[in-house]
Amino acid sequence: MEKQFFYTSLARALATNYGIDVKLSRTFRLSGGDINKAYGIELSNGTDIFMKANEKENIDFFTQEVNNLNAMSKTKTISTPEVIAYGTDDGENVGYSFLLLKYIPEENPTNQFWENLAHKLSQLHKSDITIFLSKDDFDAGCNFGFLQDNYIGRTKQINSAKKSWIEFFRDNRLAPQFKLTQKYFSESESKKITKLLDNLDKFLVEPKFPSLLHGDLWSGNILCGKNSEPYLIDPACYVGNLEADIAMTELFGGFPQRFYSAYEESGFLDSDYTSRRDLYNLYHVLNHLNLFGQNYLSAAKAIIDNYVD
Repeated sequence: MEKQFFYTSLARALATNYGIDVKLSRTFRLSGGDINKAYGIELSNGTDIFMKANEKENIDFFTQEVNNLNAMSKTKTISTPEVIAYGTDDGENVGYSFLLLKYIPEENPTNQFWENLAHKLSQLHKSDITIFLSKDDFDAGCNFGFLQDNYIGRTKQINSAKKSWIEFFRDNRLAPQFKLTQKYFSESESKKITKLLDNLDKFLVEPKFPSLLHGDLWSGNILCGKNSEPYLIDPACYVGNLEADIAMTELFGGFPQRFYSAYEESGFLDSDYTSRRDLYNLYHVLNHLNLFGQNYLSAAKAIIDNYVD
């Protein structure tokens, strides 16, 4: 670990949680992630910690991640990494922000893991949202949104409360992404986009019940722990239609069929869910277009063309 990444606030957090006699034994850089730097920390008492670090002004990435992890944890349905501490500090030359999580030793996913993931995810989706939302958190009659705006990758994700899921998905998901990516679309394509947004109620349906969603549910954001225990990491939570979570699992190669068969046992997925799947995933394709460029443009156009003439 770079020298400036271990200063007073971080040291204080470790001392508070593990005692002043526990020393830092080893730190090492971990691969993965294009937003934060990742490190493993080994302490003298044998404890392993996972650390994310970023520039000091990006502390909100970690503040919102903690809020998301806490919301999922409160449902007592599916495992998430334990939050140890987070905050900011000043190194010799630059300030930084950090998040400390309990390290999760990974095992290879088994068939049992995929079944466990499906069953516990369905429990998360059916959990009572008042566990993490009070009646004062949303405006009267609103069922969709979240406590605060958060992030989908590096992009701000709007979570203002809405009464209708279709209204929420139009105003807080698709419309902001189209605004960010409008330079990629011609005038005629922009007219199609407007038509799609104006007629979204012809393609989407209101859910039977509002669900807490992970929000960024692809294979890179799940871990297989000991005894095939599934963990969800790097959430972008909000209350929405569970179909949006399941749709994203199919976006980048999909999960094994055993997962989908096990999830279907919940009875939550409507038989015509697949007619809406690509529309949900348009949000993530547009976000990738915004973040990574026009390699995702053809996929976005194909989805739009599939829904509007």
